Amino acid sequence: MAYSKIEWTESSWNPVTGCTKISDGCKNCYAERMAKRLQNMGQESYKNGFRVTLHPEKITLPLFWKTSRLIFVNSMSDLFHEDVPDSFIKEMIDVMKNAHWHTFQVLTKRAERLYKFSQKNEWPENVWVGVTVEKADYLDRLDYLRDIDAQVKFVSMEPLLGPIKEINLSGIDWVIVGGESGPHSRPMKKIWVEDIMKICQEENVPFFFKQWGGFNKKKTGRLLDGKIFDEMPQKVLK
Repeated sequence: MAYSKIEWTESSWNPVTGCTKISDGCKNCYAERMAKRLQNMGQESYKNGFRVTLHPEKITLPLFWKTSRLIFVNSMSDLFHEDVPDSFIKEMIDVMKNAHWHTFQVLTKRAERLYKFSQKNEWPENVWVGVTVEKADYLDRLDYLRDIDAQVKFVSMEPLLGPIKEINLSGIDWVIVGGESGPHSRPMKKIWVEDIMKICQEENVPFFFKQWGGFNKKKTGRLLDGKIFDEMPQKVLK
């Protein structure tokens, strides 16, 4: 099993690797840095570096992971990238449905394609679907998400790159906030985080603070006003 160090999940599953940049949050992509490093190490799955690559041999892996896990789908890519065929996405969803003892987390910046795909295809109950909103400029992604039928709908505001004073969280089950990490990381202001947390508290939406980020994210940590906020959606399958 591919265990993950990402704080809001437990494992990762990558039948697709690679991506292309579409918005401000992509500038210092952690997955791109990691893919290039793995390519230099001679890892077969990353022989194409960060070019979008399908790995059909990995589609069925979760069926062999017998212990129930939270699984981040395509942590090294975007499931709804234009170079990923609908047929491949459907195969992955079939596996998610059949591996019903796991909970899968799908996260995308390509909210419009997510919406169009979801109008013709059903999401299994054990799949959480989310979009990334790194700035107020991209709040329209939430409108696409709100209109799909998924058991849990969430938003990741990471890397948070600016203030978001108003958010319509109607129909949204979970909010993740985090700062950018690694080389050339852009700073996140505390007031930006506090504003979002306040809205979540007012709307009774679980709030997860992932990290402050920076060049050394372990040093800056996860504490917000001396506390760790790791709330999760209430619609977790038993």
